[in-house]
Amino acid sequence: MATQEKENNFAKLYAINVNNNVENRDGYNYISWAFAWAEFKKVYPDAVYKVIRNPANNMPYFDDDKFGIMVFTEVTAGGLTHEMWLPVMDGKNKAMKSTPYTYTTKKGQNTVESATMFDINTAIMRCLVKNLAMFGLGLYLYMDENFPESDYISLEDAIKNCKSVDELNQLYYANQFMISQKPQIQQLALQMKTQLTNQNGNTAR
Repeated sequence: MATQEKENNFAKLYAINVNNNVENRDGYNYISWAFAWAEFKKVYPDAVYKVIRNPANNMPYFDDDKFGIMVFTEVTAGGLTHEMWLPVMDGKNKAMKSTPYTYTTKKGQNTVESATMFDINTAIMRCLVKNLAMFGLGLYLYMDENFPESDYISLEDAIKNCKSVDELNQLYYANQFMISQKPQIQQLALQMKTQLTNQNGNTAR
């Protein structure tokens, strides 16, 4: 798929109003996965998604005794692939593990129950929806999320080190959500695109 068409599709997906299909739970917004996938397939009929399985046991999650359970998805559409990850969390957005554990707050101790397959399945479908947001669908719902400043610095360095427009395009599409959070990084990407285009005579993104 041509770069211009990818940009147009991103704009189409970003422009979709998902508000009527958002459910708020404990202060967090969640889009219906069925709605999200249906809307996504209208723009990318060839789209496929994949739930990443743990090669050690072929289960659709990765379990760490210390940090908890993570799920991963991968969406491919229009020749572009984005990956996403999400911890399995309880109703208070605390990471769940394979066994219960307690944590201390100012009001005392709270217990996080062990994760069930229902919790894991819920996390997988939420991860899929977040994965689709990397293509533009419902992305504005995640605008309040923050990234460590060190991640932005690393991204800036990567942009500055690009040797071609194609390399810059790949970096841009793989990190477009992060880039959307920082106008100065957007500007840097545009400047590098112009510079590389002049140097290499490549077609602009």
